Amino acid sequence: MAGATRLRTVRADGTPVYRYEARPGMPPVSVVRFDPSAPSADGDVPPSDHRHAHDFLVLVYVERGAGSVQVEGRHRDLRDGDVFPIGPAQVMGVGSIDGLRGFVAWSAFFLPDAVPTLSGISPLAWADHPLLAPFVRGGADARLVVPEADRPRWSTWFAELEAETRRPDRVGSAAAASAGLTRLLVETARLAADQAARPSPPASGSEALVARVLDVIEARYHEPVSAGDIARALGYTPGHLTTVVRERTGRTVLEWLTERRMAEARRLLAETDLPLTAVAQRTGHRDAAYLTRRFRERHGTTPTRWRREAWVAPTGPGAAAPPE
Repeated sequence: MAGATRLRTVRADGTPVYRYEARPGMPPVSVVRFDPSAPSADGDVPPSDHRHAHDFLVLVYVERGAGSVQVEGRHRDLRDGDVFPIGPAQVMGVGSIDGLRGFVAWSAFFLPDAVPTLSGISPLAWADHPLLAPFVRGGADARLVVPEADRPRWSTWFAELEAETRRPDRVGSAAAASAGLTRLLVETARLAADQAARPSPPASGSEALVARVLDVIEARYHEPVSAGDIARALGYTPGHLTTVVRERTGRTVLEWLTERRMAEARRLLAETDLPLTAVAQRTGHRDAAYLTRRFRERHGTTPTRWRREAWVAPTGPGAAAPPE
């Protein structure tokens, strides 16, 4: 994984689960180009047994080459022009890469609140958004192929998005990165519609339970509820519910609740001038001091500093200063 990700936990079967580290002032999206023949190639070649999962979404585009991957235990061949959407918590691994020096692929990984068009969608309800429908187990169950005539454009779009994410100091980089990701999501959704991707198989019992947990969190994250409250609302013991959710998603119920609150706190800090007391009240924290402590634990900085770095100051006479 690139520097924007960090190991969150390791499942009981040894599968590592990675999380995305958001950056102040930039939408949570990063891009990696996999090209072993390039002098400045990103990272090493992943081993064939590198099983892993993540709590964010990943969009892979195979520019050229062939190989295979495993997603949720199912085999998938990779060929020129393939687009490969991977949803959160899906276990994947590299099966093989043929002719390694001729293989080139792009990966964009992101959180659902990375683009303005998704800003009204909860990170927990990402699967309900039409632009993200291909990520609902789509990487294993659908084959999306970019028409040959359009492939140069896809490579250009990924390259432009990578350039914006690598230079967050440039004027308008955040807006350009959001627009670039949105373009890729729109084109992926169109591919899925045009190519009549197969629908996802029915959810398993554990998947249905996880969905119910996330629904309760979405309805009550702004209240001072605990993981125990959520378990009781669903008729389960906290220990059992946490075990099921952690095994399926790599996070505990409390971690999902915390992430939903942090996502809303980030949005309010970046898009409003509400005082920290009000932000705390709207995100289920008992006061501003508690919000500050939890925010620092999650993001390594204070809410005030995050807001200052995320603020895009207006220009011209009478321009406003960043809110404190």
